[in-house]
Amino acid sequence: MKILYICTHNRCRSILSEAITNHVAGDRIVARSAGSQPAGVVHPLSIQYLTEASISVDGLQSQSWDEFEDFKPDVVVTVCDAVAGEACPVWFGNSVKVHWALSDPSKIEGREEEKAAGFQTCITQITERVNKLISLAEKNLAPAELKSQLAKLGAQ
Repeated sequence: MKILYICTHNRCRSILSEAITNHVAGDRIVARSAGSQPAGVVHPLSIQYLTEASISVDGLQSQSWDEFEDFKPDVVVTVCDAVAGEACPVWFGNSVKVHWALSDPSKIEGREEEKAAGFQTCITQITERVNKLISLAEKNLAPAELKSQLAKLGAQ
């Protein structure tokens, strides 16, 4: 299964989702991430907390969804509410599309402990969803059933 995670700026939540999916799922799922309006740089705390969790950050970059036309994802997951309402590129037409709302830990202001807790919560939430996603990927579900099951994961 190929999955593309999307958020507006592709600097935090979609980056975390890509890295965690590739780490947890191994070769069972190929994950990439992109943004509708990419920032061009990965948030430094995304890199810091992925590294602290022993998750590879090699190759992570903030990039446009336009660069993934040839990727042909089976699943497109939006992870921020803003991009969930945007019109996706036509070439996503055959992909199952689902929204997994994630709170943005990069917007937390305050003490380092609060920021760390926000990132850890997001990382844990993504990891739990990916662990469930692996079993769905192995079932070869029809698109409608896959979409239904993925939507349930996003609601947790």
